[in-house]
Order: sequence, then structure tokens, then C-alpha cells
Amino acid sequence: MRCFFTHKVRKSAFHRGFGLSAIILFLFVGCATHPTISTTRMEKGMSSYGYTLSVENVLPYVWYRYAISDISNVGFRIGLPVYGTGIDYSRLLYSKGNKWDVINIAWSFNPNRNIDLSYYKFRQRKSQNNRAGMTSWWALRGMYIPSGIMGKTSTRIGFLFGGWMGKKLGYELGYYHDFNSMPISSLFDMNWNTNSEENKERFGDTPHKDPASPMPSEFSRLTGISFQLFFVLNQKSP
Repeated sequence: MRCFFTHKVRKSAFHRGFGLSAIILFLFVGCATHPTISTTRMEKGMSSYGYTLSVENVLPYVWYRYAISDISNVGFRIGLPVYGTGIDYSRLLYSKGNKWDVINIAWSFNPNRNIDLSYYKFRQRKSQNNRAGMTSWWALRGMYIPSGIMGKTSTRIGFLFGGWMGKKLGYELGYYHDFNSMPISSLFDMNWNTNSEENKERFGDTPHKDPASPMPSEFSRLTGISFQLFFVLNQKSP
């Protein structure tokens, strides 16, 4: 989900008596951010770049990937204006036929600065004429927030899956749960409250909103949601 907060600008003396509404300024910031990794087996010297739209970061970030060997590549992200910025490293662990496994470690800059460790499993379909088709994938991801917006830590684990919607457009959807912040059985209960009589003893010290702002905290279920659309603008061979 998107994270945002609103500043209301006070009415000036010039507006008094006219009943004008206050000007509302929206400053968008991200809850957490995740990398856009390569979904192809990159060869040494290959590079690719593009941009990603994600619900958790609101504004897009641009990314660039470079293969430092046939089994390793690095990614760099620059958020707009800053949140979403980060770096990650991918390494090919297994490859056979139309299947391959990749491990990725990533660091992201945002209010709930997070570190991800993900194990991806890719599979490339074959078309009717036996040519290479679209690639799909899923991954197990561990997510760690060492110091979130409230200065506390959060450890999460979950799954993601992704695929291609065209030659240049891909998607990825995931959720990563903090079992110390709420029971997963209550994930879809919109009335669940950390401060209720039955919850405050166990979960009272893990508020889902930052008291200083309406932003989701490091413990919020919203911080664990990830959905991104990524666009590949160019991919160059060595």
C-alpha cells in the first residue's frame, strides 16, 4: 500500500472571509522497497536498465543492472526523489535447461530501511514452435528492518511470484509477514487492533502506525505488501 502524509497550509490573512480551503501538500514516501532483479541468465558484460512502479514506493525508481561474470550481477536503484534508492547483488546457483535458481541480497533506503534475502526459482516456458517463451518465477524472501520509522526492528518472511506481461513489461507481487506484530490469521481482519484488550499484552508494543505521523510503522501489515510493475528500456549484450 501507499504510504503518505499530508501537510495543511494555514489560511493567510488574504483568504480570510472568503472561506477558501487550505492548500494541501502531499509528500509521498515509501514504506519499504524491493529490487528489480534480472529475470534472464546474464552473461559477463551484459547490462540492462529501466524503471519500476510500485505501490510501496508510490513514485517510480530507475534501475541499472550489470553482469560482472556469467553467474553474478549487481543492480543499482535511484528513487524519485530519493526513497527507493538501493543496491543489490544476484548470484546464479543452479541452471539446467529452462530452469534456474538465483539468490539475491538487497539493501533499500526508505523510512523503514530494509534488507532482503531472496531465493528465486525461474522457469522459462516453451512456445508451440519449441522456441523460448515467457519466464515466470517465485521466491522465498526474508526481510529485515534494522531500524524503522519508529526506531525498532522488524523481521519478516514471505513469498513472491512474478512473470512477464509482454516483451518489455513484467510484474511481481509478494507479502512478507512479521509474526511478532500480529497473528497471520488476522491478516485480513481490518478491525484488528494492537491495543484491544485481547491483543495489547502480546502486541501492544508493536503499533502499526507511527504516533508522530499517519505513516505505517515497521510493524504494519502494509509494510509487508509488495506489488511492482517494471519496464525494461534496453538490454545490451557484451
